[in-house]
This record gives sequence, C-alpha cells and structure tokens, in this order.
Amino acid sequence: EAMDWLGSIVSINCGDSLGVYQGRVSAVDQVSQTISLTRPFHNGVKCLVPEVTFRAGDITELKILEIPGPGDNQQFGDLHQTELGPSGVGYQMSINQNGTGKVVKKPASSSSAPQSIPKRTDMKSQDVAISPQQQQCSKSYVDRHMESLSQSKSFRRRHNSWSSSSRHPNQATPKKSGLKNGQMKNKDDECFGDDIEEIPDTDFDFEGNLALFDKAAVFEEIDTYERRSGSRSRGVPNERPARYRHDENILESEPIVYRRITVPHSVSKEFCTDSGLVVPSVSYELHKKLLSVAEKHGLTLERRLEMTGVCASQMALTLLGGPNRLNPKNVHQRPTVALLCGPHVKGAQGISCGRHLANHDVQVILFLPNFVKMLESITNELSLFSKTQGQQVSSLRDLPTSPVDLVINCLDCPENAFLRDQPWYKAAVAWANQNRAPVLSIDPPVHEVEQGIDAKWSLALGLPLPLGEHAGRVYLCDIGIPQQVFQEVGIDYHSPFGCKFVIPLHSA
Repeated sequence: EAMDWLGSIVSINCGDSLGVYQGRVSAVDQVSQTISLTRPFHNGVKCLVPEVTFRAGDITELKILEIPGPGDNQQFGDLHQTELGPSGVGYQMSINQNGTGKVVKKPASSSSAPQSIPKRTDMKSQDVAISPQQQQCSKSYVDRHMESLSQSKSFRRRHNSWSSSSRHPNQATPKKSGLKNGQMKNKDDECFGDDIEEIPDTDFDFEGNLALFDKAAVFEEIDTYERRSGSRSRGVPNERPARYRHDENILESEPIVYRRITVPHSVSKEFCTDSGLVVPSVSYELHKKLLSVAEKHGLTLERRLEMTGVCASQMALTLLGGPNRLNPKNVHQRPTVALLCGPHVKGAQGISCGRHLANHDVQVILFLPNFVKMLESITNELSLFSKTQGQQVSSLRDLPTSPVDLVINCLDCPENAFLRDQPWYKAAVAWANQNRAPVLSIDPPVHEVEQGIDAKWSLALGLPLPLGEHAGRVYLCDIGIPQQVFQEVGIDYHSPFGCKFVIPLHSA
C-alpha cells in the first residue's frame, strides 16, 4: 500500500528543467497522484520550504534510497546518510505519464550510485513559514546556481572514479575514519556536503542606501573645515591626529612669503630659487656700493677673494664630476682646467679659485698676460698660487691644443672695458671658442652687445646682475655680507641660500 512507503528516503528526478529532489516521504495521495517530501534537498542544496509535493506527470524517475525498518521512527526526523556497499541493493521506480509505475531492484554501482543525503543534526524540528515571494526568490536563486553545483558534483564523480581506478586490485579498501551516529562519513561529503543555510531573499536596495547620503551637508562640512584650517586640499575632516612626513614641521608656521628681498630701484629682471623664493637683480652701481660698504665694515677684499675662490672652486668641482671623477681610483684621469684671467680684481678672484682647485688635485693652467705693474691683490694671489702644482702661462701658445675639461673665464671687467681691444684678449677669446670646452664665468659683467666668450654657467656674487642669455645658467654664491650691510644700502634682505653657499637661479 501507499502508506507503507511513508518515511522512506527517496530521490525524485523531474528532468532537466526541475532537477533532482531528495527527501523523506511524508504523504502519498493515490487519488490526485501526488507524493510529498519533507525537508527536501534540491540538487544537493537544502530547500527553504519544509515540504514539496510532486505530481506523477512531473516525475521522470524515482529511486528509493532507504526503506524504514519496523523499529524506525516514523515521525520523519533528521535525514540519515546512506551508503551502499558493493552488495547493496537499491530500488528504482519508473513512473509513466499515466501515473503507473513499477519497482525494480537494481544493484548499485559507482556510476549510478544515488546521491548521499548530508546529515543535519543541528536542524530544528519546527517548520519554517515562508511567503510565496520568498519561495519564488529562492527558486530563482537556486536556478542561477544549478550550473555551478552540477560542476561541483561532476568533479566529485571524477575524483571518486580516479581514486577507485588508481587503487591496486589486490589492495584492501582503506577504512574510512570518523563515525557519526554509527555510520561512515564520506570524505567528499566533508568537503562538499555543506549546504547553504541562509539564502538572501531580497536584493540590495541601492537607491535606499544612496538616499541616506546627504551630499550637500557633507560638502558644506568640508568647506567649513577648510575655511577654519586654511587647508587648500579637499577631503573629509578627520579628527584623528595628523601624520607628518620626515621633512614636515609639526609646528604650525606662518604662510610662506616668497618675495623676501626688495631693492630700492626698479628691477629689470628677477630670478627665483628652487624653493620658489624671488631674487631680484641689482644694477652694477648698487652692487659696487654694496661691496664698498661691506669692505668698510670689515669684509675686506682679501676676505671677499677667499670666499669667492672657495665658492667658485666648489661649483667647478661639482661640474667636473664631483666624487665620481675625483677619487683615489681615478688618479690617472685628473681633470684639466684652464683659467683665463685679466689684470684686475675679477682676475684675482679667478686666481683664488685656481689655487683651491689645485689643492684638490686638479690640473690647473693659469693664463695671465704680462704687465709691468700688477694690482696688490693679484700679486698676493699669484704668490699663493705659485706654491701649488698649478701651471702659470703668459702666452696663448702655451695653452693646450686639445680640449680641456673646463674653462673658467675671468677676463672681463666693466671698469677696464678697453682691454677687449688688446690682442691678447682677442686671442684668448678665440682660443676658448676653438677649444669647445664648457665655460664657467665668475662674476661676469652685463654686456650691452653680445661679444666675447659665451658661458654655459655664470656665478654671481651676493646678488645677481641682470645677466642676459649669453651668461648661460646663473648661480648665486654667498660671500658673507651681513644683513645690516644690505639694509644700509637700502636693500631689504633675507638670505635665500638656506643650507648651501651656492644655489641655482632661474629666470622668473
């Protein structure tokens, strides 16, 4: 009778469209030709509904996985996992479209073994009430995951087939570890047998969550924070302690003033440093007055020559390659520097630079024309230069014909413009242009007409003159003039050098 099958665990195949259901038979209606399963599994996934009912016309194949014994509980408790060994017998029922069917005993095999039912001991016996909308949502969710679940089952079948084929024929079947309620638990079910207990029944409400964000209020808060803190960057106010980089000051400072040097006359040209500070140019008359006042306060010509020589030699050593060129491993590649000096203070500055270069193992060739009477500053510098390994020549024929590493130009002086007409001057300019070596000019004057030697770099003292394009890249050196000396000549001065004595200047 139909009531004899109550409590049996069955597997119902409803075709490709509906899939396979497994569960315990809870009701069989012969009049309406229906069968009901309690706590069903659909394609190996626990259903949310407590019971499903099938019509005979929807059933393609029905397999009986377990028949309850006389002493078994008939109240449809938890589902038990059943494994059929080599001698196990399964029951298969084929259902026709007219509702009739027959039960056939069929030996179980690895290819036709029924799917095992995962045991859920933590499930409560009470039924779960579910609405029709939730049932429809869960059905669509299960349909979307049918393909991935079927791929997982296919992998398990291939894994079982590989494990059985790789075992030696005479090798005994290893015992499965782990007993649960007196039954063996399959290792594959330990890995793949967990079901999805909670399936989302509603979609995420994007519009509702977006409505919670008040954009106008947030931007108003950001603007208020920026107005109070003076911050130029936009962002959400953060009350956490700010993090500072290693080069940032943790103390609040005043706004940066980039124009900290002002001169009493109109500026024809302005420069700026790498940090953005503005350095105005000064006229030759104001620059001459600044040096005269500094000399009156104790910054004598000898001190100025020494500071200029040190700064110019440091710049020249950097241009020659610095530590990459001047090291004990390169003693066979000593750099060669040609110094072109005139018989004036500008020339004395060049001689001082050559002395410091010679002290740093640079091969220095000093050109200075012969004059009957020399300035005292030049005589003193030549006396010191003669104590070095540097070479002094007075004829251009003694200058090297091959290119040198650097040419330092100290020929020009605004107060001795007549020297440009001298033959030695023109010959020195022609040699420098023919040698094709880079030229560094120390304290060059402002030429109204471009002439002489075009420099690649120019080094100005204290404050720059309005140098033109022929001066190349302009650098500024600190020769030690105090701030009050600048103020005495009408210049509001704040040092732009920072931690250096020579800084590059860029045209503003």
